[in-house]
Amino acid sequence: MQISPTLGTENQSPYQIDSRREIVSLLKGLRDSNQLISMVIHNGSEVFITSILDIDDANNHIIVDAAPGNLANQRIVEAPRVSFEGLLDKIGIQFSSSEVVQITFEDRPALQFGIPINMIRLQRREYYRINTPLSTPIKASIPAEIDGKVDVLKLSLVDISCGGIAILDEKKILDCTIGKSYEHCKLDLPGVGLVEIVLQVRNHQELVLLNGKSNRRIGCQFINLSNAVLSHIQRYIMKLERERNAKMTGIG
Repeated sequence: MQISPTLGTENQSPYQIDSRREIVSLLKGLRDSNQLISMVIHNGSEVFITSILDIDDANNHIIVDAAPGNLANQRIVEAPRVSFEGLLDKIGIQFSSSEVVQITFEDRPALQFGIPINMIRLQRREYYRINTPLSTPIKASIPAEIDGKVDVLKLSLVDISCGGIAILDEKKILDCTIGKSYEHCKLDLPGVGLVEIVLQVRNHQELVLLNGKSNRRIGCQFINLSNAVLSHIQRYIMKLERERNAKMTGIG
């Protein structure tokens, strides 16, 4: 599962795109690559995962998957503004709409809104970040105090970079206070081995998946990473990149 980031709120005007042709091209890129995008309402208090189903350039419409449940879709439709955030070729894409309506598309519930007149395209990552495989999830072992005793939580990675990881806490039991640090964490990287790390929580986001289940995505930064561990993580990222490129070229 590829989960998109929250792009910042700082002045982004240098990254604004006003060309309709370029906007439509980026939207089609998100659709054709089957990217999951975040649908955000009420200043981030609710986030739903969706994907672009269709782009009708002639009639100025975008159609995306509906959220799970009629009440959730009603809240989206009634929201004064709905923001959409995604990744395309490691570039952050952000746009919004103030008029979203419920429709039926190919016999399934969907949401429709107008093609935006502008869009933000923003590359902000200091480190190259790559998604970890869904078929064989990588686990982060995190010692944490739960109900007065220390337990080791094993949480699945979403992505990894030389600067940190994103993990999923489906049961929502890890303390995700910004700045909270966890020592003696471990990553078991296939083809590389077990590495010990210190993690610090940098952000978190509540997600509602297409199947109606909720999840929590927690972004963590590596703290005081040794050169040896950094080398191991770089090696694993390169391994993932080689495997991805092999699949794209049909030789994997």
